[in-house]
Amino acid sequence: MSDYTGKYVDGFVLPVAASRLEDYKRISEEMARLWKEHGALEYVECIADDVKPGKVTSFPQAVDLKPGEIVAFSWVLYRSREHRDEVMAKVMDDPRMKGMDKNAMPVDGMRMFWGGFKVLLAA
Repeated sequence: MSDYTGKYVDGFVLPVAASRLEDYKRISEEMARLWKEHGALEYVECIADDVKPGKVTSFPQAVDLKPGEIVAFSWVLYRSREHRDEVMAKVMDDPRMKGMDKNAMPVDGMRMFWGGFKVLLAA
């Protein structure tokens, strides 16, 4: 396992059309290459396997999951918050990001949520 001490993570949760999972995987592979080319240490994509709706909150509720969708959970690892800000600026400025057809995406970006986190513990 990598040493996560002092590292920074961006986490993403989003709904993905189950019928377009292969499209999502292909786009994720492209995004992983892009982020890593610009300095990210790790890029991980996960698809929900055991995330039932809760009584108060849950992953399905958080993304307003619709029939025919599954939840994706992703994270990107950086050396620090500063490193993340540098990588993110490069990624957002990359022509490949600007050329993406947002309408062709197999996700509803309006129901995605994300945030940056300082690593507290990695065991």
